[in-house]
Amino acid sequence: MFSISFRAVTFGCSLLALSCAHSGVAADKSTPESPLVKVADIPLPGSAVRFDYQSLDQSQGRLYISHMNADQLIVFDIKKNEVVANLDGFPRVHGVWAVPELGRVYASTTGEHKVAVVDMKTMKTLARVGPIDYPDGLAYAPTSQRVFVSDEHGRVDAVIDTRSNTLVKNISLEGGAGNTVYDIGSGRILVGVHKANQLVSIDPASMEIVSKVSLTGGENPHGIALDVANRLAFVACEGNAKLFVVDLKEMKVLGSYPVGDDPDVLAFDPGLGILYVSAESGQVRVFHEDHGKLIADGGFDQPHAHTVSVDPSTHLVYFPLENLNGRSVLRVMKPKSAM
Repeated sequence: MFSISFRAVTFGCSLLALSCAHSGVAADKSTPESPLVKVADIPLPGSAVRFDYQSLDQSQGRLYISHMNADQLIVFDIKKNEVVANLDGFPRVHGVWAVPELGRVYASTTGEHKVAVVDMKTMKTLARVGPIDYPDGLAYAPTSQRVFVSDEHGRVDAVIDTRSNTLVKNISLEGGAGNTVYDIGSGRILVGVHKANQLVSIDPASMEIVSKVSLTGGENPHGIALDVANRLAFVACEGNAKLFVVDLKEMKVLGSYPVGDDPDVLAFDPGLGILYVSAESGQVRVFHEDHGKLIADGGFDQPHAHTVSVDPSTHLVYFPLENLNGRSVLRVMKPKSAM
């Protein structure tokens, strides 16, 4: 049964003021090596259970958060600093991707082997598309108006036509699909491929693989983030905690770096050139990009911090934490360099 419940968590001052003045969420200097400070811990609705992907719609100032083990999709207003909706009916939701130009949000409901299509205005589910064995990460290719879906267990990248809300193809891979992202610079879809240890590039129009990059020394590439301006892909291997930098112009590996155990979700702030790598182990590692190389800025540990997103306009970083003193919170942080 699909339902919507609303909850607002309001604050009498801005997040920046909270970081300095509000006694309930005072800035946390954390450990000396941490490059971030805590701005706020905002209560989230639902059970204190696992989260997964997030998607930021900058045009509307909405952050969509998949509350995986609660079977819910949370909608957070980053301008008002409050939860504006908590949507039920998303069994084991993993991936989420907002597409403002279509007025829709796509969520991979892995528990029912489908992708849910949600209207941004009404918050109603318009369609459920499948079957997909184990839908995970999502990406939208605007030129073809197709959503590409990582099938982590099915060894394919599934393709959904957004005009008809139908599954139109399964693109065969040499292993399970890690995250799937759209590269605006090339107009291609990029997918990390487990077992084969590759980053593959797909033409959204033909729905065919056009190139492959071997990530030699990596095991099970999963999380991906892009530096679009400098034509770089950052790919984290969950099997052996290695982070690869791939030159997207030449489609070749430039280097690799150690990260926290079992890395999952990555986020890149293009304005500051900062890369965040979150891991299932709770280890967060922070780098800045310098001419194709990554410089380690440090890191910190926090419970269940395996998913991260960043607002490039404010440089605020968002970590949904499943259980902090018995409840779920959205931890908001900011790099010291941007304070």
